[in-house]
Amino acid sequence: MSFDKSMSIKLSGRTKVLALACLLLAGSLIGLSVNLAKLASSDGINLMSFLFWSIAGAGVMITTLAMDFRQRPRLNPRTVEYFLISGLVSVALPNVMFFFAAAKVGVGFVALSFAFPPLYTYVLALLGRMEHFQLSRAAGVLLGVAGAVIIARSKAAQADADLIGMGLALSAPIVIAFGNIYRTLRWPAGAASLALAPGMLFGALLFLAGGLILTGQTFEYPFESGFAVLLLVVQIAAFSTMYTLYFVLQRLAGPVYMSQVGSVGALAGSAISILILGEIPPPNLPIAAMLTAFAVFLVTRSARDGNSRK
Repeated sequence: MSFDKSMSIKLSGRTKVLALACLLLAGSLIGLSVNLAKLASSDGINLMSFLFWSIAGAGVMITTLAMDFRQRPRLNPRTVEYFLISGLVSVALPNVMFFFAAAKVGVGFVALSFAFPPLYTYVLALLGRMEHFQLSRAAGVLLGVAGAVIIARSKAAQADADLIGMGLALSAPIVIAFGNIYRTLRWPAGAASLALAPGMLFGALLFLAGGLILTGQTFEYPFESGFAVLLLVVQIAAFSTMYTLYFVLQRLAGPVYMSQVGSVGALAGSAISILILGEIPPPNLPIAAMLTAFAVFLVTRSARDGNSRK
C-alpha cells in the first residue's frame, strides 16, 4: 500500500469498529506505560536503562511476530531513513521526555499532555495542506491551548513546581505530532505494518544507546530484583502491543485519527496514577481536562481523517 497527502476518506463498518478497538487499547497502554516509568523511578531504576531494555525487548518481540507473518522489514536507503527518523521522533525522544517529566511533576500532569497530539497533528496537517480548514477544528485547537495554559499555570503556582519537568511534558506532544505526520508522508511503498514497527523500535534503540553513552550512564539493569524484572516485562508487553497498533491504526485511518490514542492515554494515565499510585490531581485538572476533551472532540469529530489507500 501507499499513502498520498489526502486525509479525506471516511471510516465505516468493520473498519471503524477495528480502528476504535485499536485506539482504545493503544491509548490505555500509553497511560499504563508512563505509570510504569514512575514506578521504576520510585524504585531507583535508571529511567534511560529502563527505556532502553523495554524498547529492545519490544523490538525483538515484534520482529519475531513479523517473521511469523512473513512481513520482514526491507533494508534500503528509504526504509533506513524511515526507521531512524520515526524511531527518534515517535519513540526515543518523546518517551525520554515523558519518562523524566513523570518523575519530576507526576504522572497526572504528564497524562493530561497526552491529549494534545491530536490537536498539534491537525495543525501540522493543515499547514502541510493535508487537511482543509474547518472552523470546528480550529476552535478545538484554541480550546486545547487554553486547557494547556490552565493546567500549566496551576502547576507553576505550586511551591514545588518543576519548570523543566513541565516543559518536557508540554513539549513532547509536538514531537509526537511531527512523528505522526512524518510516518504518513514517508511510509515506504508496499510496506506492511509489521514490517515497519520493529525497524522503528531498533532505530530508537540506536539513539537511546547513544544517549546513554554520551551522558555516561550505564546499560545495566537490576535483573536480580523481582519487582524490576516484573516492571520490565510488563513494559515490553505494553510497548510491543502499542507500537504495533500505531501502524495498524495509521494504515486504517491516518495520522489525525491515530493521534487520538493520546486522548485515551490521558484518561487512562490519570486514572491509574490517582487510583493506584495515590497521586493528588493537579489544581484545576477537571477544568483543563474538560476543555481538552471538548477540544479533541471538535478536532476529530469529522471522519475525514483517514488517508487514502491505494
